[in-house]
Amino acid sequence: MSAFQGTRMNPSKFHRSQLKFLAFLIPLAIFMALPIVYIFFHAFKPIDELFAYPPRFFVDNPTLQNFVDLFTKTNDTGVPMSRFLFNSVVVTLIVVVLTVIISTMAGYALSKKNFKMKKAIFEINTLALMFVPAAVMIPRYLLIDELGLINTFLVHILPLLAMPIGLFLVKQFIDQIPDELLEAARLDGASDFQIFVRIIIPLVKPAIATIAILSFQLVWNSVESSSLYVNDEGLKTFSFYMSTLTSTVEGNNVAGQGLAAAASLIMFVPNLIIFIILQSQVMNTMAHSGIK
Repeated sequence: MSAFQGTRMNPSKFHRSQLKFLAFLIPLAIFMALPIVYIFFHAFKPIDELFAYPPRFFVDNPTLQNFVDLFTKTNDTGVPMSRFLFNSVVVTLIVVVLTVIISTMAGYALSKKNFKMKKAIFEINTLALMFVPAAVMIPRYLLIDELGLINTFLVHILPLLAMPIGLFLVKQFIDQIPDELLEAARLDGASDFQIFVRIIIPLVKPAIATIAILSFQLVWNSVESSSLYVNDEGLKTFSFYMSTLTSTVEGNNVAGQGLAAAASLIMFVPNLIIFIILQSQVMNTMAHSGIK
C-alpha cells in the first residue's frame, strides 16, 4: 500500500537547503496568522477599545465582559443564547457523522461495485459540484415545503446530508485501493460490510478527515436553514443568532459589537481546532484524490 504514503515525501529532518524556503514561508505564515490573532484580541476588548480611533490591533485592558453579556443575554422572544448554541452543536454532530457514513458507503459502491447507471450517477454527482447554493435555493425550498419540513429540527439536517465534494473525494481515494486486496478478503469469507469496515474505512481515514472538516464548516457556519425554513426561535442555530447581534441589542448597534466580537471567537475556535487536528490528513487526501 505504498500509494498511501504520500505525506512521507516531506523531509524527516532539517537540512540547510530548506533555509531558502523557510525565509519565504515564515514571514508569509506570520502575515496569514495576523487575522487569527486579531480575532482573539478583538473578543476581549472593552467597548471603548472596540471603537477606538485609530483602531488598535492588540487589547490594552482585556475583559471577559463581552462573554458574560453574551451568555446572559436573551433575544426579543426570551430564548437564551445557550439554546442557539445547543442547537448548533447537536445539528453539527449529527450532520458530520451522517455525512461521513453516507459519503464513504456511496464512494465504496461507486468505486468497487458494478451496477447499472453507476457511471451516470457519478457524472450527476460531479455535475452537482458546478451549482452554487443560490442556484438551487428555490427548488430546495419547494422540495422542503413539499416534504413538510418547514419549521422542524430536521430541516437543519436533511438538506446538508448530500455532499457531492465528499463523495467525489472518497470515490477517487478508494480507486487507489487494489481490487486484489478486496478479492483476497472475499476469499477469506469476508462480507461486503466486513470489507467496508475492516479494510476500506482504515485506508480512507484521510478522506474521512477531509469530509469531516468540510461538513463541519458547512453546517457550523450555515445560516440558510434558520433564515429561510425556520420561524420558531427555539429551533434556530448559533450562527444565525450571531448574525443578528448587532441589530437586536435593544436597538443599540454599539452595545452589540462587543457581543458580536465574543460570538465571532466562539464560532471561529471550533473551526481552528478541527483543522489543526486533521490538517495533515487533508493534505494526504488532496495528494491522492487526483492520482490514478
